[in-house]
Amino acid sequence: MTQQHSGSGDISRSLAIMWAFDLGRSTRGPKPKLSVDAIVDVAVDLADTEGLDAVSMRRIGQELGVGTMSLYRHVPGKEELLDLMLERVNAPSSDETLGDDWRTSMQTLGRGLWTLYTTHPWLPLVDQTRPLLGPNALRGLDIALETLKSTGLSGQQQIAVIGAIDAFVMNAARQHNGAALAEQATGVSNEEFWTAQEPVLTKAMASGDYPHVAALDMDAYAMAGEDFMEFGLTLLLDGIANLIRR
Repeated sequence: MTQQHSGSGDISRSLAIMWAFDLGRSTRGPKPKLSVDAIVDVAVDLADTEGLDAVSMRRIGQELGVGTMSLYRHVPGKEELLDLMLERVNAPSSDETLGDDWRTSMQTLGRGLWTLYTTHPWLPLVDQTRPLLGPNALRGLDIALETLKSTGLSGQQQIAVIGAIDAFVMNAARQHNGAALAEQATGVSNEEFWTAQEPVLTKAMASGDYPHVAALDMDAYAMAGEDFMEFGLTLLLDGIANLIRR
């Protein structure tokens, strides 16, 4: 999959749509068949089930039973659609809070990000170095910052703490999701992949050239993805706690 970037379309138009519709917020009354919300719903569902490459204006039109050109009255193009998808999936629930204890809150944040990135496997693959800040993104950031206000950390440090947790969990999820995504792309199962390497690795370990690797127990490689995330998150939080104490 070609890496895609947030903010690669018409930034002003993406932001205008985000702030006009506040994507994902509940509204009263029936939703029209063709709307920004409906288009983004289908796009996210397609990305979740078939990958981001499956998302196209033509495919969304087919799923909604409308002509492709009619979509452009609501969404300018695929680049702007990606921005709207990111805004949608990053929406906190309407009653979401993280509590008053900063460490418990940051742990909850990390676990919530893990669920987000594993529920939407395409999400960690999008380069969000330059994110567009719609109401959902800002709402989530504001909730996280509220829990850090009593720590004594500077504004820069608070943003860095949230960024460090997000970056670690995102990469842990990308690695966790990778095996399934690679199997889909290649048709080679994870077990088949490692079995193919076994003869070469067996000789390498017997050579004595890699004594520290050879001395590891086999279960050294068996930590589950979520366990790895929890382990690394604990290390991060320990370091943040030391910073706050100083």
